[in-house]
Amino acid sequence: MITKTDAFKSFKGSLMPQEEMLEVGHKKQSLFIGIPKEISFQENRVALGPSSVALLVNNGHRVVVERGAGLKAHFSDTDYSEAGAEIADSAKSVYKANLIVKVAPPSSGEIDLMQQNQTLFSALQRSTQSKSYFQKLQEKKINAVAWDFIKDEEDILHVVRSMGEIAGTSSILIASRYLRTTSGGPGILLGGITGVSPTSVVILGAGTVGEYAAKAALGLGASVKVFDDSVFKLRRLQQSVGQRIFTSTFQPKDLIKALKRSDVVIGAIRSDKGRTPCIVSDQMVQAMKEGTIIIDVSIDQGGCFETSRVTDHKKPTFVEHGIIHYCVPNIPSLVARSASMALSNIFAPILLSIAKGSGIDYLIKNNPGVRNGVYIFKGRLTNESIAKQFSIPYKDINLLLSVL
Repeated sequence: MITKTDAFKSFKGSLMPQEEMLEVGHKKQSLFIGIPKEISFQENRVALGPSSVALLVNNGHRVVVERGAGLKAHFSDTDYSEAGAEIADSAKSVYKANLIVKVAPPSSGEIDLMQQNQTLFSALQRSTQSKSYFQKLQEKKINAVAWDFIKDEEDILHVVRSMGEIAGTSSILIASRYLRTTSGGPGILLGGITGVSPTSVVILGAGTVGEYAAKAALGLGASVKVFDDSVFKLRRLQQSVGQRIFTSTFQPKDLIKALKRSDVVIGAIRSDKGRTPCIVSDQMVQAMKEGTIIIDVSIDQGGCFETSRVTDHKKPTFVEHGIIHYCVPNIPSLVARSASMALSNIFAPILLSIAKGSGIDYLIKNNPGVRNGVYIFKGRLTNESIAKQFSIPYKDINLLLSVL
C-alpha cells in the first residue's frame, strides 16, 4: 500500500532536474568525390561547377577534378583549384574516388578504371547501352544512380526537366538562326514585325521542352500551335504560358493543315519507355513549305519525324524534300556553362545529404526521388525494365533495402 508520504516523495523526485534525452544523430561522413573529364562525343558539360565544389570542400569533403574537365563549359582548372579541388592529370587518379559524378554514362574503358563498391552518378541513356555495360558494373558491385531518373519533391524528373527547359528555349533560338538567308533559310525573322504576318511555329509535345519552346516563341511574337495526345498536358501548358494559344490533340486533319502552314516545327515528344513515336510521316514532310525548319529535339529517342536522322554540332542540319532538318541530340551542350550550373544546383545538395546521413545506403533508403534513379545497388540490377530488355536477373530495390 502506498502511503501519502511515499506519494509525496515520488512527486518531489519528479520535480528534480532530469537528464536531457537528445536524439542520436547520424555521424557525418567525409566524401571523396571524383569528377572526370567527359569523353563522350561532343559532350561539353561538366557535372559540378567550381561554386558547387567550393560548397562541398567547405563542408569538409575532398574533391578531385581531372585536368581540363570544365574547359568546354568555360570553367578553368584554376577556378576549380581556387574552389579547393585537387587537379588530377589522369582519369585513373580521379577514379580512385569513392563517389564518381559525371554527365554521360561511363564508357567501357572508364568502367575498367572504376573501383569495387564505388558509387556512380551519371546519365543512363538506356537506348545506347548494351548488356555488357550493366554486367561490367555488376561485376564491380557498383551503386549506380541514373540522374535522368531522379525525381524531386513534386515527383518530377528533376534533371530531365532542367535540361528540357534549356532544350526548349534553345530550339527556338536555333530555328531563328536557320530561318536567316545567310544560313540557307527562307529569310524570315522569327516572330515577325509590324505589318508582317507572324512566324508560324508548330510544337509537337506539351511537356517541358514544348512548354519552354512555346514561351520562347511567344516572347518573340510568333504564332504558336501545340499538339499533344494528353489533354491534361495541353491544359497545363495553356495555364503556364499565361495566354490563349491554339492547342489540339493529334487530329490528323488539324495536324496536316498546321504543318503545311508552318515556318518552324519543333519535335518535343518524350517517351517514358523505348522509342519516341513517329508522328510526322515522310508524306507529311513533303507537303510542308520549302524552307520550313524542323528541330527534332526527340532525336535522342529516335525522333518523331520519319525523315529525321542523327546529326552533330559540327554538321547539324541536312535538307530533305526542301525542308531543313536539325537533328542534334544533347542540345543543352550548346550552352554548356548554363547546363553545367543547372546540373550542379541539383547534384550538390544530393551529395551533401549523403554525408549528413549514414552514406549512400541511408540516402537511397530515405529519399524516394534518388531511389527512383538507382538501377544497380551493390552489384545487383534493380531496374525491372532494363532486366527485361537485356534478360538480366534483377532484385527489387525495396527488398534489398529492407535488410539493411
